[in-house]
Amino acid sequence: MCLKSKETRLDEVMDIIVEKLEAGGTVTFTPHGVSMLPMLRDGKDVVMLKKPSGRLHLFDVALYRRDNGQYVLHRVIDFCKDGSYVFCGDNQFVKEKGIKDEQIFAVVTGFHRKGKPYHVTSLRYRVYINFWYYTRPVRRVFRAVKSRVLRRFPALQKKNTDKAD
Repeated sequence: MCLKSKETRLDEVMDIIVEKLEAGGTVTFTPHGVSMLPMLRDGKDVVMLKKPSGRLHLFDVALYRRDNGQYVLHRVIDFCKDGSYVFCGDNQFVKEKGIKDEQIFAVVTGFHRKGKPYHVTSLRYRVYINFWYYTRPVRRVFRAVKSRVLRRFPALQKKNTDKAD
């Protein structure tokens, strides 16, 4: 018998996830979206979560709920004076300020890519997040220039998409 994997919306199972985390367990799931590229690939990588023990630290990736009810998995990139957090996806530049501890459900302890585990305490991971964070201004300029070039020369965009396939 072959069991097919069923995709479930996070908000449909959040009560179960919270219950497991509160009991000291861990939860794994496959996130969707591109905001955490290149670390997490849409629908391909599996993240491991646990309940945070105290305040989050700089560069922690956390699962939190926005005021509009949307669940998000983003990285802490700064702290506000009122004690709240500033979050941003690795593939984004817009900062989300004012996220409070009570909005945070879990913190990422690692992820699996193609079956290979990566833990957030590994040297390789720490080098990645420092590089990715501190090259942020350069990446932003590069993305803006690339966008302008592709708008100005649409033929390049077609070549660019062909290479991705």
